[in-house]
Amino acid sequence: MSSTTLIDPAAIAEVELSHEEVQRYSRHLIMPEVGVEGQKKLKAASVLLIGAGGLGSPLAMYLAAAGIGRIGLVDYDVVDYTNLQRQIIHGTKDVGRPKLASAKDRINDINPHIQVDTYEVALTSDNALELFEPYDIIIDGTDNFPTRYLTNDACVLLGKPNVYGSIFRFEGQASVFYAEEGPCYRCLFPEPPPPGLVPSCAEGGVLGILPGTIGAIQATEAVKLILGVGTPLIGRLMLYDALNMEFNEVKLRKNPNCPICGENPTQTELIDYEQFCGMPAHDHSLYVNGNENGDSAPVHQISPEELNTRLNNGDDLFILDVREPHEWEISNLEPLGAVLIPKGKVLERIGELDPAREIVVQCRSGARSADIIKELRKNGFQNDRLLNLDGGINRWAKEVDTSLPTY
Repeated sequence: MSSTTLIDPAAIAEVELSHEEVQRYSRHLIMPEVGVEGQKKLKAASVLLIGAGGLGSPLAMYLAAAGIGRIGLVDYDVVDYTNLQRQIIHGTKDVGRPKLASAKDRINDINPHIQVDTYEVALTSDNALELFEPYDIIIDGTDNFPTRYLTNDACVLLGKPNVYGSIFRFEGQASVFYAEEGPCYRCLFPEPPPPGLVPSCAEGGVLGILPGTIGAIQATEAVKLILGVGTPLIGRLMLYDALNMEFNEVKLRKNPNCPICGENPTQTELIDYEQFCGMPAHDHSLYVNGNENGDSAPVHQISPEELNTRLNNGDDLFILDVREPHEWEISNLEPLGAVLIPKGKVLERIGELDPAREIVVQCRSGARSADIIKELRKNGFQNDRLLNLDGGINRWAKEVDTSLPTY
């Protein structure tokens, strides 16, 4: 692809490199594929990163070091100890700070010659087009399907490339979805997976080094797009297996019937992506996924303090832990009578549950347990006898039994 179609030639013409910048970027300038003209393209370019977490960390730092003139960051989270294993843009001193503040400080330290714009908001259908419009490239560093579909559709509607990456445990994926020249994300995944089928990194874990690998690949693709060199991952899905140290590639084709980028698109605006995917996009989302019978009854929550009070009062409660065995080893409520039945085996062992008893379902943070409550309702359990431990065992460890670790 030609970089002149991506970066405004007038903007490139206005760029000058100071003596300090020439020294800073000297290893770029002596490469014939970059040179002075290429470095000016990088300085004239603008890139928006969705997420300042695992993928956003290496992306932001490498793009800043490369001299991207304007970097935008979208995130509304704060730095937590559990982030530090992989989100290397943040340090121990940043725990409790907004991720955007921490990330901006680090970027400015790496390269004070660039502009950093931060947007401490949740990306939604209401603000995506406005946020994306000023940027040349959008990079998807998110970890949930509603935001991935939203990012894709907004990029298609605006005609912008979407540099995609995803990570889970030891595996990663990367591609460039650019409807102007190839397929989009919907061409590859027309429909989202069923809710609860694909666990998040918070539920399934991720090798701390993995986002560094995938994020660096995404950063490389962004730089190639800006310079107009090499062969971008348009129409190709790169698959990475860290355990076997293997890279594989799948060829992708544009779907002529794609509802957003096909020959006769039926979707011409952004939609409700939480409803489309049947799952929340954000930690603070109030979305409730109804079951197949149209049951949209809310999942009843019980706080750790409320559960502790009821147990101390001698109430007959059955505590069902739906985490995995290796999580049980980290922390558990076995002294209180909790029983471990992993989420994937609950329906197989449903006969071990007494519908006449009140059941408190518990996991790490409350997401998987809420899914199990919905499944139990489908199988005849009364909603008023099912309680979800709000915040999971991690909140219990913070508010009731501080001798337990959080993870």
